Amino acid sequence: MPAVNRSFYTNAKVGGNKYWTYISEELPSIMRKFFKLSDKREDNFVAGLSMGGFGAFKLALNFPEKYICAASFSGALDVANMDLGADTNGEMKCVFGSVDEMRGDGSDLIHILENISDSSKYPYLYQSCGTEDFLYDANIKFAECAKSAGLNIECVEESGDHEWGFWDRHIKLFIDKLKYLKHIT
Repeated sequence: MPAVNRSFYTNAKVGGNKYWTYISEELPSIMRKFFKLSDKREDNFVAGLSMGGFGAFKLALNFPEKYICAASFSGALDVANMDLGADTNGEMKCVFGSVDEMRGDGSDLIHILENISDSSKYPYLYQSCGTEDFLYDANIKFAECAKSAGLNIECVEESGDHEWGFWDRHIKLFIDKLKYLKHIT
Protein backbone atom coordinates (compact mmCIF):
# COMPACT_ATOMS: atom_id res chain seq x y z
CA MET A 1 0.00 0.00 0.00
CA PRO A 2 2.33 2.70 -1.23
CA ALA A 3 1.77 6.31 -0.24
CA VAL A 4 1.20 8.63 -3.18
CA ASN A 5 -0.24 11.59 -1.26
CA ARG A 6 -2.89 13.34 -3.39
CA SER A 7 -1.07 12.69 -6.66
CA PHE A 8 -3.78 10.62 -8.35
CA TYR A 9 -0.96 8.30 -9.45
CA THR A 10 0.25 10.97 -11.84
CA ASN A 11 3.52 12.69 -12.57
CA ALA A 12 2.49 16.16 -11.44
CA LYS A 13 2.41 18.84 -14.11
CA VAL A 14 3.52 21.58 -11.71
CA GLY A 15 5.87 21.31 -8.74
CA GLY A 16 5.30 17.73 -7.76
CA ASN A 17 6.75 14.28 -7.69
CA LYS A 18 6.70 11.64 -10.39
CA TYR A 19 4.23 9.29 -8.71
CA TRP A 20 3.16 7.58 -11.95
CA THR A 21 6.76 6.59 -12.67
CA TYR A 22 7.13 5.47 -9.06
CA ILE A 23 3.98 3.33 -8.98
CA SER A 24 4.13 1.91 -12.52
CA GLU A 25 7.88 1.28 -12.89
CA GLU A 26 10.04 1.79 -9.81
CA LEU A 27 7.94 0.14 -7.10
CA PRO A 28 7.18 -3.08 -9.04
CA SER A 29 10.86 -3.46 -9.86
CA ILE A 30 11.92 -2.97 -6.24
CA MET A 31 9.20 -5.31 -4.93
CA ARG A 32 10.26 -8.06 -7.34
CA LYS A 33 13.86 -7.78 -6.15
CA PHE A 34 12.99 -7.82 -2.45
CA PHE A 35 10.32 -10.51 -2.53
CA LYS A 36 11.06 -12.60 -5.64
CA LEU A 37 7.61 -11.84 -7.05
CA SER A 38 6.56 -13.01 -10.48
CA ASP A 39 6.38 -10.63 -13.41
CA LYS A 40 3.95 -12.92 -15.26
CA ARG A 41 0.62 -11.30 -16.05
CA GLU A 42 -1.35 -14.21 -14.64
CA ASP A 43 0.30 -13.70 -11.24
CA ASN A 44 -0.40 -9.99 -10.87
CA PHE A 45 -3.41 -7.89 -9.98
CA VAL A 46 -3.86 -4.40 -8.63
CA ALA A 47 -6.58 -2.93 -6.42
CA GLY A 48 -7.36 0.30 -4.63
CA LEU A 49 -10.07 2.40 -3.09
CA SER A 50 -11.15 5.95 -3.90
CA MET A 51 -8.11 7.62 -5.49
CA GLY A 52 -6.44 4.20 -5.30
CA GLY A 53 -9.28 2.68 -7.33
CA PHE A 54 -8.50 5.23 -10.01
CA GLY A 55 -4.82 4.31 -9.74
CA ALA A 56 -5.55 0.58 -10.03
CA PHE A 57 -7.65 1.03 -13.16
CA LYS A 58 -5.14 3.51 -14.58
CA LEU A 59 -2.41 0.88 -14.24
CA ALA A 60 -4.58 -1.87 -15.71
CA LEU A 61 -5.76 0.18 -18.69
CA ASN A 62 -2.34 1.63 -19.48
CA PHE A 63 -0.45 -1.65 -18.94
CA PRO A 64 -2.96 -4.42 -19.71
CA GLU A 65 -0.12 -6.83 -20.47
CA LYS A 66 1.01 -6.67 -16.81
CA TYR A 67 -2.21 -7.44 -14.91
CA ILE A 68 -4.72 -10.26 -15.03
CA CYS A 69 -7.18 -8.31 -12.90
CA ALA A 70 -7.80 -4.88 -11.39
CA ALA A 71 -10.26 -3.83 -8.70
CA SER A 72 -11.64 -0.42 -7.83
CA PHE A 73 -13.63 0.27 -4.69
CA SER A 74 -15.43 3.65 -4.85
CA GLY A 75 -12.91 4.81 -7.42
CA ALA A 76 -12.53 8.36 -8.72
CA LEU A 77 -12.89 7.01 -12.25
CA ASP A 78 -13.79 10.10 -14.27
CA VAL A 79 -11.14 12.66 -13.34
CA ALA A 80 -11.51 14.56 -16.63
CA ASN A 81 -15.01 15.56 -15.58
CA MET A 82 -14.21 16.48 -12.00
CA ASP A 83 -15.04 20.08 -11.25
CA LEU A 84 -11.55 21.58 -11.42
CA GLY A 85 -13.15 25.00 -11.11
CA ALA A 86 -14.10 24.06 -7.53
CA ASP A 87 -10.43 23.33 -6.88
CA THR A 88 -9.85 26.59 -5.01
CA ASN A 89 -6.18 26.02 -4.25
CA GLY A 90 -5.39 24.73 -7.75
CA GLU A 91 -4.21 21.36 -6.49
CA MET A 92 -5.85 19.29 -9.23
CA LYS A 93 -4.63 21.62 -11.99
CA CYS A 94 -1.09 21.19 -10.65
CA VAL A 95 -1.50 17.42 -10.72
CA PHE A 96 -3.28 16.96 -14.05
CA GLY A 97 -2.91 20.18 -16.00
CA SER A 98 -5.59 20.40 -18.68
CA VAL A 99 -8.02 17.73 -19.90
CA ASP A 100 -5.85 17.37 -23.01
CA GLU A 101 -2.85 16.68 -20.79
CA MET A 102 -4.88 14.05 -18.90
CA ARG A 103 -5.62 12.30 -22.16
CA GLY A 104 -1.99 12.47 -23.21
CA ASP A 105 -0.62 10.93 -20.02
CA GLY A 106 -3.21 8.15 -19.68
CA SER A 107 -5.12 9.70 -16.76
CA ASP A 108 -8.46 10.10 -18.58
CA LEU A 109 -9.79 6.56 -18.16
CA ILE A 110 -12.99 7.26 -20.09
CA HIS A 111 -10.91 8.46 -23.05
CA ILE A 112 -8.88 5.23 -22.92
CA LEU A 113 -12.08 3.14 -22.91
CA GLU A 114 -13.51 5.07 -25.85
CA ASN A 115 -10.40 4.27 -27.90
CA ILE A 116 -10.03 0.54 -27.24
CA SER A 117 -9.86 -1.47 -30.43
CA ASP A 118 -9.06 -4.94 -28.98
CA SER A 119 -10.82 -5.57 -25.70
CA SER A 120 -9.42 -9.10 -25.41
CA LYS A 121 -6.02 -7.85 -24.26
CA TYR A 122 -7.42 -6.05 -21.19
CA PRO A 123 -7.69 -7.55 -17.70
CA TYR A 124 -10.80 -8.52 -15.84
CA LEU A 125 -12.11 -5.47 -13.94
CA TYR A 126 -13.95 -5.63 -10.64
CA GLN A 127 -15.70 -2.45 -9.57
CA SER A 128 -17.79 -1.70 -6.51
CA CYS A 129 -19.33 1.53 -5.28
CA GLY A 130 -22.05 2.44 -2.83
CA THR A 131 -25.20 3.99 -4.23
CA GLU A 132 -24.89 6.92 -1.80
CA ASP A 133 -21.21 7.51 -2.57
CA PHE A 134 -20.38 10.92 -4.07
CA LEU A 135 -18.43 9.04 -6.78
CA TYR A 136 -21.36 6.77 -7.71
CA ASP A 137 -22.26 8.59 -10.96
CA ALA A 138 -18.65 8.48 -12.15
CA ASN A 139 -18.55 4.75 -11.42
CA ILE A 140 -21.74 4.15 -13.40
CA LYS A 141 -20.32 6.12 -16.33
CA PHE A 142 -17.06 4.17 -16.23
CA ALA A 143 -18.88 0.83 -16.10
CA GLU A 144 -21.09 1.74 -19.07
CA CYS A 145 -18.05 2.82 -21.11
CA ALA A 146 -16.12 -0.33 -20.16
CA LYS A 147 -19.03 -2.53 -21.20
CA SER A 148 -19.40 -0.60 -24.47
CA ALA A 149 -15.68 -1.18 -25.11
CA GLY A 150 -16.23 -4.92 -24.63
CA LEU A 151 -14.20 -5.26 -21.44
CA ASN A 152 -14.82 -8.02 -18.93
CA ILE A 153 -16.09 -5.95 -15.99
CA GLU A 154 -18.09 -6.95 -12.96
CA CYS A 155 -19.93 -4.13 -11.23
CA VAL A 156 -21.14 -4.56 -7.69
CA GLU A 157 -23.24 -1.93 -6.00
CA GLU A 158 -25.35 -1.72 -2.91
CA SER A 159 -26.44 0.88 -0.43
CA GLY A 160 -23.36 2.51 1.04
CA ASP A 161 -21.23 5.61 1.23
CA HIS A 162 -17.58 6.53 0.80
CA GLU A 163 -16.43 4.85 4.01
CA TRP A 164 -14.56 1.88 5.49
CA GLY A 165 -17.64 -0.16 6.42
CA PHE A 166 -18.53 -0.44 2.74
CA TRP A 167 -14.94 -1.06 1.61
CA ASP A 168 -14.26 -3.73 4.23
CA ARG A 169 -17.21 -5.80 2.98
CA HIS A 170 -16.31 -5.41 -0.67
CA ILE A 171 -12.59 -6.03 -0.29
CA LYS A 172 -13.47 -9.38 1.34
CA LEU A 173 -15.84 -10.22 -1.52
CA PHE A 174 -13.12 -9.41 -4.03
CA ILE A 175 -10.49 -11.49 -2.23
CA ASP A 176 -12.90 -14.44 -2.27
CA LYS A 177 -13.39 -13.87 -5.99
CA LEU A 178 -9.63 -14.04 -6.59
CA LYS A 179 -9.74 -17.73 -5.64
CA TYR A 180 -11.77 -18.30 -8.81
CA LEU A 181 -9.99 -15.80 -11.03
CA LYS A 182 -8.87 -18.33 -13.63
CA HIS A 183 -12.52 -19.21 -14.18
CA ILE A 184 -13.68 -15.64 -14.78
CA THR A 185 -10.89 -14.19 -16.94
